[in-house]
Amino acid sequence: MQSFPDDLVQAQQEWSATYRRLAERPGHTELRRRLYRLSAQLYFHPHWRRRRPSPAPWWAPRDPEGPDGHMSERLHP
Repeated sequence: MQSFPDDLVQAQQEWSATYRRLAERPGHTELRRRLYRLSAQLYFHPHWRRRRPSPAPWWAPRDPEGPDGHMSERLHP
């Protein structure tokens, strides 16, 4: 398993929590702005500097314990 920087994992966890909150309360500008900022922070994180990853490495920081069965099937048909 690849290790990820703590700040990258933290940002991904914040992104996921913000996304869930926005899904519960659509239309909240503050949550959309936060999601946008976190998305940029994740995409441009120095960890990805060498090469943009395929979908599997992008998913890994969201669930450090490993993807669930459904996501695994989607990433590796």
